[in-house]
Amino acid sequence: MKKYLKWAVIGLGVVFLGMQAIQPDRTNPPVDETQTIQSLLKVPPGVFSILQRSCFDCHSNQTKWPWYSYIAPSSWLVAGDVKKAREQMNFSEWGRFKGLRVISKLDQICMNVDQGAMPLPNYLVMHPSAKLSKAEIDTICAWVEAESERLSE
Repeated sequence: MKKYLKWAVIGLGVVFLGMQAIQPDRTNPPVDETQTIQSLLKVPPGVFSILQRSCFDCHSNQTKWPWYSYIAPSSWLVAGDVKKAREQMNFSEWGRFKGLRVISKLDQICMNVDQGAMPLPNYLVMHPSAKLSKAEIDTICAWVEAESERLSE
């Protein structure tokens, strides 16, 4: 039994080390400052700091890749989440949204934070400082409403 356990542990170690050879893409594409949300919309500094703290790691090209994003299999999960998040909404590439789509994306921001869907609960486990207070959610939603009205004129 002891011999079997030893070989099982060695086998698992070899598999774990082999998994490290398969690394996902963790690049941050260059940021064109003319296409960012803060250059295209009126984002007050208070709102911007909330978005930066709670959203930018996944929803921008300015991701701060944590240590665990370099260790498989968590590296695969983190990189996949960031890729999906950037596809859905990327604050660094806000310029790709035009017309009513901008207002729709703003509404999504308010709806997702108000319903507690964002930031993702699994992200908050490792990043508790990203948790939004009720006051911060209200600040974001008030900004979304004001900016949506301004854009609708």
